Amino acid sequence: MLVDTHCHLDFQQFDADRDEVIRRAGEAGVQYILNIGATLESSRGACELASRYAQVYAGIGVHPHDSRLFDRKAEVELRELALKEKVVAVGETGLDYYRNLSSRQEQISAFNRQISLAKELDLPLVIHSRQAEEEALRILKEAMPVRAVIHCFSGDENFLKGCLDLGFFVSFTCNITYKKAQGLRDMVKLTPLDRLMLETDAPYLSPEGFRGKRNEPFQVKLLAEAVSLIKGVGFEEIANSTTGNAISFFKLR
Repeated sequence: MLVDTHCHLDFQQFDADRDEVIRRAGEAGVQYILNIGATLESSRGACELASRYAQVYAGIGVHPHDSRLFDRKAEVELRELALKEKVVAVGETGLDYYRNLSSRQEQISAFNRQISLAKELDLPLVIHSRQAEEEALRILKEAMPVRAVIHCFSGDENFLKGCLDLGFFVSFTCNITYKKAQGLRDMVKLTPLDRLMLETDAPYLSPEGFRGKRNEPFQVKLLAEAVSLIKGVGFEEIANSTTGNAISFFKLR
């Protein structure tokens, strides 16, 4: 069995065939799907999907792109959503210094407040970090102890070591299959199996051979096959290890 630890099935790209997408995932052996909020609206959507589908769980959070909108009212609503059944994480939250759609100070403020919420409610964090690795690690170190997974890992070996030293998990997406992604494959090889998770980030980042098309949770199976080849271990070992990591980390049931 497999777990897609990060996708966005509430997005409009799935409005026409969401039931079929979830059915296909189940047929591919995907036992659990984590639908991760990126805005208040999508966090509401994640909770709604978790209430409708047995295999879907929710994360609630505000992406760094929308940090400028994270006011007191938004924080109150996020806390209310966090208390709903089948909400298993706060996020995605973090820093994105690549696009800077919110100012850096706005991002840092929203990140810190969501870290505090996760600690208050004893929930793990789903972290987005793009070209902000040093700052993200500094903030997380100051906030310890926290439980976190670095989603869609895109950093270098130093960032990987920093995350592992703090006890964090690392999640990779289907972009490790891209022809020019040898650097990411090197990071997969360096990540211990007991700290590794898998995600599609659907509808984004379809695997090689499907680029330009919508990604879906069933393709986490292709990702597991790619990790199996990179690490030189059997598919079953990858599936068992990453599934066990996800179930334990997110306390799935």
